Amino acid sequence: MRVRAGADYAVMAGCGFSGDGVLGGAVAVAVRGDRIVWTGPPAALADAVAWSGKEPCGVFEGAKNAMAGGASLPVLEFPEGFLMPGFHDAHIHMFHTALYLSPLAERYCGENEADAVARLAPLAARRPEGGWLLTQGWRDYLWNPPVAPTKASLDAAYPNRPVAMYSGDAHTLWLNSCALERLGITESSVPPAGGSYDKDASGRLTGIVREAAAMQLMPRIVAEFPPEELLDAYRGLFAQLNAEGITSVCDVSLMALPGLDFVRDDLYQQLLDAGQLTVRTHLFPTLLDGSDRLAQLQQQLNHPLLQAQGYKQFFDGVSSQHTAWVHSPYTNPRFPGDNGRPTVEPQEMRRLLAKAHAEGQPVRIHAIGDEAIHQLLDFFEEEAAADGALAEPRNAIEHLENFQPADMGRLARLGVVASVQPRHITLDPGGPERDLGPARVPYMWPFRTLLDEGATLAFGTDSPVTATNPLDAVYTAVTRQDADTHQPEGGWLPAQCITAQEALRAYTVGSAAAANRGHELGRLAPGYLADFIVLDRNVATCEAADIQKACVRATFVGGRRVF
Repeated sequence: MRVRAGADYAVMAGCGFSGDGVLGGAVAVAVRGDRIVWTGPPAALADAVAWSGKEPCGVFEGAKNAMAGGASLPVLEFPEGFLMPGFHDAHIHMFHTALYLSPLAERYCGENEADAVARLAPLAARRPEGGWLLTQGWRDYLWNPPVAPTKASLDAAYPNRPVAMYSGDAHTLWLNSCALERLGITESSVPPAGGSYDKDASGRLTGIVREAAAMQLMPRIVAEFPPEELLDAYRGLFAQLNAEGITSVCDVSLMALPGLDFVRDDLYQQLLDAGQLTVRTHLFPTLLDGSDRLAQLQQQLNHPLLQAQGYKQFFDGVSSQHTAWVHSPYTNPRFPGDNGRPTVEPQEMRRLLAKAHAEGQPVRIHAIGDEAIHQLLDFFEEEAAADGALAEPRNAIEHLENFQPADMGRLARLGVVASVQPRHITLDPGGPERDLGPARVPYMWPFRTLLDEGATLAFGTDSPVTATNPLDAVYTAVTRQDADTHQPEGGWLPAQCITAQEALRAYTVGSAAAANRGHELGRLAPGYLADFIVLDRNVATCEAADIQKACVRATFVGGRRVF
């Protein structure tokens, strides 16, 4: 005799996506506790599922009752809806995203230097006198005129309060004189390795602080914000993510220096204890020599909603600043031999990876330039040859913007996840041609080729570098067009377009693989965690132009309705 699954409630929709493919016709999922216990056509629900007797947790307005085995099973129906696993942002910096979306700071690019300064006025009006004015988002190469800013414009407007404006790529700080003074930076200050305090021809500080030097200063700046304000910022971010259909994230280290990763387990723990953690979170602190932080986090954080899953490190910078490590010099070199550079010496990176491998811990390594990617793959290949590749947990490379052609097939062979951010493709129109030249451009963000070679893609946003909305990222992956401007017409490198189903799989199954929870996350299947959403249209089959028009109708995390 067949035993019916016991369920707390069920959700029905007109169509769906399982994580592996489109589900034909109407679909239903039944949930008990934080797990899916059954999936199938709604017509089979009554025969397959019996009510557990437990009321659905969370907000559940509009539920109807369906007879199942003589008991009244609460069912939420979306006849025109599209049911799918929740979006999982595989690469996000939660602290800075929360900060710049909160009243504590502002986020914008500005039209030019003067406009960027003028837009500080609302922030200055609402923040305490004498406190930091903090923004993120300026990109001087997008300004008119495209010239680097200096402290002079900030000093003229704010001579007596500190201003810190973080660049859109999160690699450069623009400070005023008051900020430099508060931070103790003078013309004689020595920057940390891998960073710089820019100076003009007269040897005076310009207010521009780059790479490791900028990263070192950020914790001192944000330390002045009260903890309760930071918790409010996280709560606000969770609400936004849930409204966008995001049910899981990988919060990855933002900075490679010790103590500067901004993976704030302390804030998460407070929110979890208060029942306010509504996004399943996976922490990836920095991989450092001799650090036992990951082991401590894994021992402390064993809740299904909050876990530490591996290490993060950085092997290079970004192409727009010529700090990504490329094999051949940049097409527009700033000096002879301008190839960028590794942020960690290759032999040291090899040793760190061997350390993580010996511990059985996965690593996620920032590598944008083709030489950084090539050498990382060499290291992973050496490990696999010596000791066998880690099938699970899986390593990942982050960003992967510019490939040497022969390397595009190696990810799949080595089982390395390609953790990519589709909206990066259109962040800097003309930038790849300007910096890398026409010969290298065809190997930029080659999503189609990577999939054809058998690689696993994991999608994210790198927020706050790009906005968190996953439908915008899906649109860009499908069209190779910017989600805001819908340019260029026909798409940039359209041969590398992927299908909407492939993009959804990257945002669900692929991201679960990057988080090393592919066995229980990212699919609509019995035994999997009940993290799913309902959209108002079938984004797997609709016209590409309609993907961004989709609206989230409901979001469930661990069986609890959070939106």
